[in-house]
Amino acid sequence: MIKILESDILGEKIHFKRLKNGLEIYVLPKPGFYRKSAIYATKYGSNDISFIVPGESEVTDVPLGIAHFLEHKAFEEPEGDVFEMFSNLGADPNASTGYDATSYYFTTTENFYESLDLLLGFVNRPYFTDENVEKEKGIITQELLMYEDNAHWMVYFNLLRGLYEKHPVRNDIGGTIESIQTIDKDMLYRTYNTFYHPSNMVLFAVGDIAPEKVFMQAKAQFKEDLKEQSEIERITYEEPKGVFQNEIRHKMPISRPIFAIGYKDIPIYRGGKELLKKIIVNGIVSDMTIGSTSDLYSELYEKGLIDGSFSGGYTGEKDYSYMVLSGETRDVDLLVDELQNGIEDIKRKGPDKDLFLQAKRGRIGRFIRYFDHIGGLGPLFVSLYIKESNLFDYIEVLDSITYEDVKIGLENAFVENRRVVSVVEP
Repeated sequence: MIKILESDILGEKIHFKRLKNGLEIYVLPKPGFYRKSAIYATKYGSNDISFIVPGESEVTDVPLGIAHFLEHKAFEEPEGDVFEMFSNLGADPNASTGYDATSYYFTTTENFYESLDLLLGFVNRPYFTDENVEKEKGIITQELLMYEDNAHWMVYFNLLRGLYEKHPVRNDIGGTIESIQTIDKDMLYRTYNTFYHPSNMVLFAVGDIAPEKVFMQAKAQFKEDLKEQSEIERITYEEPKGVFQNEIRHKMPISRPIFAIGYKDIPIYRGGKELLKKIIVNGIVSDMTIGSTSDLYSELYEKGLIDGSFSGGYTGEKDYSYMVLSGETRDVDLLVDELQNGIEDIKRKGPDKDLFLQAKRGRIGRFIRYFDHIGGLGPLFVSLYIKESNLFDYIEVLDSITYEDVKIGLENAFVENRRVVSVVEP
């Protein structure tokens, strides 16, 4: 049965179908658009290091970085290079591993349905051997070493290590040089068979395409007798409310200090519209307090404490959330003091109503324009899907946000005793 999801605000429709094996398929037709795109994703990321396989009772623990390792190996086929196959079709493929999902996608202007078959085919057809797994260890080791030389990477991941004591979000998505050495093909097949079952995956396609044809192609990729898998039990962690380490400083050969200031938030452990509201409210709070149009931003800029590299934002998931501000500065300690004093002053005065309306309208406008960016809609869709929401839920919740919501959000944001300062110094 095909369902039609509609948004009056956006004037868009999404066609939805759920296969008997559990795969959920969403298609957003965009008649007249030149570009087309599809993304095939699994609800499996670097945070999934302890879980119970459906049908079993014992906990399975896997090495850090295995989700990222598996993503790398998914592109290997016995008969050739998948990237070259996409290139021959005129399509541009890519993939990404996050904390909670792994995605494979392509964008193209031609041969969309052939590219869709290729996408579904190679992801559904794992090919791991002792030889190609050992070869990949060397490749990923070089990748990890490269990131360790990146000051912006270092300041961000040190921040997460300071914010979280037990939650796996504190670990590098790629794992460690030591952890990836323990990965073998049997381990990869075990995690693949657990998390790459269609009932744990989603397909989203967008462009001038026929939904019915997408549904038929996807169905044809699976055996008729493949049944839906029961829920995977993921082991949770009792993360303290407070931060693990208030300050982390690291030295690297750079010319100017790089900083990341994080404020640990209390997660709500639920998805859906409630989580969306929390994310959007905190995003507006960030825009109003330290966004490029805010008074505090201007004051700090005029004092030479921040420059054009300064940015801020909020990350919100079901079981972890935080606000982060980052950039370069001449004096980290002075910046932290001036920033916190400025935020406390804004809290005492309360958020400006005109600035609230400006920030909300700006977000609505940017989100609507996103629907003209075919290549970016897929990753956005998956990000919301992991949060048990969709594109239409987001605009609906955003439209409903009130000044009072943001006032309460500001009161609970930027809590000093849940702050971590991460610095990379020359």
